Amino acid sequence: MKKFILSTLLMAGMLFHISALAAVEYKIVTASERGTYIKIGHDLAQFVAPSADIKLHVLPSAGSAENVRRLRYESGVKLALVQSDVYQAFLDIAAGGNVEARDMIRPLRVVMPLYNEEIYFIVRADSELNYIHEIKNAKISAGESGSGTALTSATLYRLMFGEPMPQAGTSYLSNEEALSKLVTDKTIDVVAVVAGQPAKLLVDMKPESRKLIKLLKFDPHHSTSAAVLKTYFAASVLASNYPNLLTTDIPAVAVKAFLVTYDFQLKDTENHLRNMTRSLCQNFSTLQEKGHPKWREVEIALPDLGRGWFYYPPTTREIRSCIAGKAKLGTPVKSKPAKDCSQQEQILGLCSPV
Repeated sequence: MKKFILSTLLMAGMLFHISALAAVEYKIVTASERGTYIKIGHDLAQFVAPSADIKLHVLPSAGSAENVRRLRYESGVKLALVQSDVYQAFLDIAAGGNVEARDMIRPLRVVMPLYNEEIYFIVRADSELNYIHEIKNAKISAGESGSGTALTSATLYRLMFGEPMPQAGTSYLSNEEALSKLVTDKTIDVVAVVAGQPAKLLVDMKPESRKLIKLLKFDPHHSTSAAVLKTYFAASVLASNYPNLLTTDIPAVAVKAFLVTYDFQLKDTENHLRNMTRSLCQNFSTLQEKGHPKWREVEIALPDLGRGWFYYPPTTREIRSCIAGKAKLGTPVKSKPAKDCSQQEQILGLCSPV
């Protein structure tokens, strides 16, 4: 009997060891360690990947523009979180003849849309600025070069004012460095931040912050807003998410976050990504209950994408199956340029500044 028990335990240990070895190691690129993307990545690694026999390594990055590059060229990176306006910017620049942008974006595929990310414009508490449409010609920290935030800042500015941000007044600093300069040496007037609420950067601020900084409001009725809302979405920044900073909700603008992959053709990779998508469906309620609050805004759905955007077929089949299964159960599924480089191309690293 003792020999039987011992052999059973050894066999169980071997099976566990073999199971552990069976897990493939994949990477997902996110964004700043204080942002929302990295939290979403950790949720996928903790609650979704294990059931698909994947050990998912969550990597910080400068943001969406860098993520597009790393997904395209870095070994082991199988997933990325990308802002919709960054993805669209690559497509637009590629359509304009930029070969590098075309080669980079053409094989990328969307797994599914996720949620809206709020766009914050932060100024000093004593600033005369109160609305986003008042930032013209201000000294702006647009976000780190190569980041989605920088691209968003440049795109919003161009949509509002019909011109790029002034080179002389624009800097590309980390959020922390920019906020420090905003309130100390005052060499910056506006700091742009893109993060899904509740954003750790703002959550961690103390009550005294109200005496130092404030958030600019978005006026959807202003003459500049119609162009903005063709690319972005009206939103609200909730005081309940930032009680140390806000006393009332403020109108804001947001950008959509996407879970993106590559058009992988290897069957093993296809199978693992399909299994991960199936696991996401099966564990969706856990994500909403235990993951970042933004999961509560996610729907398991496949809405129409913009021109030049394509879903990844293996994961798409799983999502359709998930939707059909939940519907059957009656369960709601909540879920070559002949011109100088543009500011967008410079931010995305597709050419050298002129």
